[in-house]
Amino acid sequence: MKAKAVKTAKRGAGTVGVVGLGIMGGAFAKHLSAAGFKVTGFDIAPAAIEALKKLGGVAAASAAEVAASQKIIITSLPSYAAFEAALFGKDGIAAGAKRGTIVVEVSTLPLKLKEDARKRFAKIGVIMLDCPISGTGAQAAAKDAIVYASGDAAAYRKCKAVFAGMARNTYYCGKFGIGSKLKFIANHLVTIHNLSTAEAFVMAEEAGVDATLMYNVIKDGAGTSRMFDVRGPMMIKRNYLPATMKVDVYQKDIAIIGAFAKAIKTPTPLFTLSKKYYDMAMKAGFDKQDTAAVHEVLRRVARKRRI
Repeated sequence: MKAKAVKTAKRGAGTVGVVGLGIMGGAFAKHLSAAGFKVTGFDIAPAAIEALKKLGGVAAASAAEVAASQKIIITSLPSYAAFEAALFGKDGIAAGAKRGTIVVEVSTLPLKLKEDARKRFAKIGVIMLDCPISGTGAQAAAKDAIVYASGDAAAYRKCKAVFAGMARNTYYCGKFGIGSKLKFIANHLVTIHNLSTAEAFVMAEEAGVDATLMYNVIKDGAGTSRMFDVRGPMMIKRNYLPATMKVDVYQKDIAIIGAFAKAIKTPTPLFTLSKKYYDMAMKAGFDKQDTAAVHEVLRRVARKRRI
């Protein structure tokens, strides 16, 4: 089935809920507010709630309270535990949602977890869409992210204005779960391209080539990639804060991709080799910094080889 691209509209209207107002969810709330939506949101972090209020959004006391007032709810959650609590906990979405509510799940999580959640919601008349996001936190902040939407087609159509308000583009990919499968493939490439970008900067440094010069020249030629484009500036400055994707959070994504590849018996030699350097970044204390910090890991390896 050919994925259908949906270009963003200029403005939206109406209301929408957002549960999980972190790097990604907070960016979506901001863009939706700017597009004319009244956003009702919930997050366990007080700072995230304050940021929502500054946008003119409504701060809910729980995910259930968001669900009680909203027909469409975006969930952007960092872990399995957060996912379960926000959706099915005592004060979760299921506790407050009415029949016909649409849950737009944008997190990167194992497909079985999402499929089980979809079935649990279906029992109470709630429709869940699988709509992971392609893009870093910086891209989400710039409204440069892409939605890989999958699931009930009628529910998807009801959400098109919301997608237009929060992302650069949306692809409807078909049945539930295809969105996540595409996300796993995309993140497989991101894992490799981010590390290859770091390799390129270390290679330039060791060769005596100015990093900014290398970036500008390579970016304009055949050797570039989207990761080279967006992570290169961080590597030039050697500053990996604020993180657009934290190393510790990305460990979850790497594990999911590895399990997915294993389940479908696909060889992933480059991805498997890449994982080692993200593990090294964790051990080196870069866990809360951007994944571009693998650059520092490779610089240290290069220095050891010079000694």
